[in-house]
Amino acid sequence: MAKPVVIVVGADKGGVGKTTVCRTLLDYFSIHSVQTRAFDTESPRGTLKRFHPDITEIVDMTTTADQMKIFDTLNSGLSVTVIDVRAGLLSPALTSLRDIGFLDAVRTGQITFALFHILGSSIASLDEIAETENFMNGGKYFLVKNFINDTQFFQWDHSTYNSYFHRIKDATDLTIPKLDEMAYEQVEVASVPFLRFIANKDPRDDAANYSFVLRGYVRHWLANVWSEYDRINLKDLAGATSVSRSGEK
Repeated sequence: MAKPVVIVVGADKGGVGKTTVCRTLLDYFSIHSVQTRAFDTESPRGTLKRFHPDITEIVDMTTTADQMKIFDTLNSGLSVTVIDVRAGLLSPALTSLRDIGFLDAVRTGQITFALFHILGSSIASLDEIAETENFMNGGKYFLVKNFINDTQFFQWDHSTYNSYFHRIKDATDLTIPKLDEMAYEQVEVASVPFLRFIANKDPRDDAANYSFVLRGYVRHWLANVWSEYDRINLKDLAGATSVSRSGEK
């Protein structure tokens, strides 16, 4: 049996687009035929589950019972587990992963672990990097600059950023480009995965009537996001197969 892959997406700051990144990851694994499940820690309402209800479960990651739902079932047969960590919960979540022995299992090669750390535009994000890096021995650490919300990177000067980044030996920079605002809003209203919006399908997989222009913007944007994922060899991490870049199977 292949060892489980766990991808955590989070930040200690809200409003940086964590769930949007999760949605692109789930679409990416879908197009590569990777069996994936997701956990939405925005309990009790959930956000990720609205777009990917069939594979997403809402959990409270601060409770032992829900931690068991996630980590006691890593060998359930699904290749990848994606966890969308609620704003402000990243540091406590990593502490819990250390305390339950998850990070020890990563270091000994029993589990593949990747963290997508979504950066904000303030100096506080640099402090998050320094704190988070202490947990990443044996894991894959991706520093994500997400422009989806038109974030201006960075408020600090570049030499300050480099002074932090260069201290982290194995971190990899990743950029999520900005999506046309009207296109993004239309996908939000449709409450469907990006792939389904591109394919002009509604939540029930019936034919929809989404704008041809907006679908084109989403298709182009998603291809650029996936090019970044290809650059960091994400499909190799999950044992994915190669497909065309059309945005549809």
